[in-house]
Amino acid sequence: MERAECLEQIYSELDDKLVVTIMGACAQELYDLGHRENFFYLQHAMGLASSIGLGLALHLPEERVVVLDGDGSVLMNLGTLTTLARYQPKNLIHIIFDNGSLLSTGGFESQTTSGITDLAAIARGAGIEHVHTAETLLDFGEAMIESLETDDLSVIVAKVDAVGPDNYGMDFQLPENAFRFRRCILDKKSS
Repeated sequence: MERAECLEQIYSELDDKLVVTIMGACAQELYDLGHRENFFYLQHAMGLASSIGLGLALHLPEERVVVLDGDGSVLMNLGTLTTLARYQPKNLIHIIFDNGSLLSTGGFESQTTSGITDLAAIARGAGIEHVHTAETLLDFGEAMIESLETDDLSVIVAKVDAVGPDNYGMDFQLPENAFRFRRCILDKKSS
């Protein structure tokens, strides 16, 4: 299964959610489906999408927050899983696309490639109850539906191929994206 297929499958569900992506391929593939003002592409900050998502979820408990992350990023910030477990934001879905590769930074293998490091097991061990592993597109869709129906923190580890987009390029940079994302949040709060 490819990450781009997973993103395409859930794209319509992201319309009314606050979405934070990690840098690189994941951000580009979501952007290629069509930018929305509620998407924040965290460029040049590997490992921090989950931290930003947690802050949003805690500060805006009435909003559903979806974090689109990668195995390399989670491995850089493993403490995020324990922090998520401690605060248990009921409105957060943390999707980890595990391709066993640091695809966006050179394609080096990550620790999950060998099969020794299991991010779903680490999330459970950290104290997160709702953890799913998806190896097929059907598994991923079912995990997403269950996570949306659960009023609790959810983690989905999606095993995807180590492939990325054909090109990289967005028509705006991080400062503009941050400004527009903030405005989207303020508009949601005022309505």
